[in-house]
Amino acid sequence: QVQLVESGGGLVQAGDSLRLSCTGSRGASSTYATAWFRQALGREREFVTAITWRGGSTYPADFVKGRFTISKDNAKNTVYLQMNSLKPEDTAVYYCAASSIIMANIEFVSSANYAYWGQGTQVTVSS
Repeated sequence: QVQLVESGGGLVQAGDSLRLSCTGSRGASSTYATAWFRQALGREREFVTAITWRGGSTYPADFVKGRFTISKDNAKNTVYLQMNSLKPEDTAVYYCAASSIIMANIEFVSSANYAYWGQGTQVTVSS
């Protein structure tokens, strides 16, 4: 069983930056990939970006390209989400999720492919 814990959320102003962390229990880095999803109030959960543990390949959603960067530290079983130039529409609860299955590129976006989830961390961006 892999356990994930997110941290780093908070209240910031538009244009600011935040770095979220997702720390996994032992075994987290042996999963295939870790992703970030987010869910705004009243909206469906949406895929943000993902990274594979072995090759470090990344799969960002179009709306975060150039603003958000995912990275990992294998030794710490931790995945990071660096968020720059934040906008009010980035306000949401951000979740990290891990998958043990090997996915094709188009499959990274589906939350159904991730068996392990953290509890989420709130990010609020004021205008």
